[in-house]
Amino acid sequence: MRGARPLAALEANVAESVAPAPGEVLLVATSGGPDSTALAALLARAAANAEAKLVLAHVNHGVRAGAWCDEGVVLATGAALRARVVARSLGPGGSDEARLRDERYAALADIARETGARRVFTAHHAGDQTETVLLALFRGAGPDGLTGMDVVRELVPGIALVRPLLGIEPETLRAYCSLGGLPFALDPTNEDLAYRRNALRTALAGLRPSFPHLDAAVARCAAILREERAGLPRARSRAQLRAEFAAIQGDVRDVTFERLDAVARALERGSRGRHFMRRDVEAVVE
Repeated sequence: MRGARPLAALEANVAESVAPAPGEVLLVATSGGPDSTALAALLARAAANAEAKLVLAHVNHGVRAGAWCDEGVVLATGAALRARVVARSLGPGGSDEARLRDERYAALADIARETGARRVFTAHHAGDQTETVLLALFRGAGPDGLTGMDVVRELVPGIALVRPLLGIEPETLRAYCSLGGLPFALDPTNEDLAYRRNALRTALAGLRPSFPHLDAAVARCAAILREERAGLPRARSRAQLRAEFAAIQGDVRDVTFERLDAVARALERGSRGRHFMRRDVEAVVE
């Protein structure tokens, strides 16, 4: 990420996807790590432009010795962003991942009720989506499992859990923190290969030099599969476009979903333009 243009594009992307309403409370789950710190800063800008309010929520499980340092980082981030911070400390109860996740989401729901937030934002990104999809694949999951995490799901009745960064690569978020001079902490338990997700993350790190956009590609495929499974209008539009191209050109197996999706989105927006599908196929939206 170099210069202001990529940074501005990221901010515009998040602001458009979140679309805060004036006076709305945006509650962001903030661990103190670079991903949630970047999301907090991105939402702070979106909230300011829309006259909404930002609240940082931190859940301290007290499992690690450095947990209180993480809370200090979140408090410093809140001060830098001029945002309220609400922290919850949970009692001891072991380190089972599923239990900790359930307790964390329950605490976030309580904080949302307390602050009047109708949406809770988390910083799951394209790298997390890659891990989720591959773990589902390795478990032998069917198509539903391969759709990965949803962008929006119900946390509890009346409160939504929103993941606006699922298409953003983690390197972009860390660069955003660095460019903004934002504080963040690194969780040493991410290096513990006893956890399957960490073991997979380590293996993926060896692949990324050869496949630099691996995470964005997996996130895009998961999003496409979700749309296909749900039968959304854009999915139907892509299918129709592929059928029309096939009727004219014959074999269109090398026309990517990404290019079909670009034409489908242009049709949705009513945008005119030329789209190159492959060397000998061009779509013109008039």
